Amino acid sequence: QVRLVESGGGLVQAGDSSRLSCVVSGRTFSRLTMAWFRRAPGKEREFVATISGRGDSKYHADSVKGRFIISRDNAKNTMYLQMNNLKPEDTALYYCAAKNDPENIYYTARRYDYWGQGTQVTVSS
Repeated sequence: QVRLVESGGGLVQAGDSSRLSCVVSGRTFSRLTMAWFRRAPGKEREFVATISGRGDSKYHADSVKGRFIISRDNAKNTMYLQMNNLKPEDTALYYCAAKNDPENIYYTARRYDYWGQGTQVTVSS
């Protein structure tokens, strides 16, 4: 059974940096395309970033481009989201997701096969 476990969320101040991690078990990690999504209070789930199985293809949403960086370490079965210059509007529950297709990247939630439980990030002004 595939399991995704996020960590690293918490309360930070605007302008701070923070890093989220997502550890995957139950599948060969390099065979998964991975992504981060988030859901802010009262809003729909939003795509944040995605990375292919080898890490050679990445894409970030416009709302985080230049501030957030997605990466992965296949030797550690772990994906990361480095978040810099955090803003109050980044406050959300952040989810990691996995897709059984390491070659392509996907921006829509329905394309992903597995999901974590989420980690809360709260940015105070």
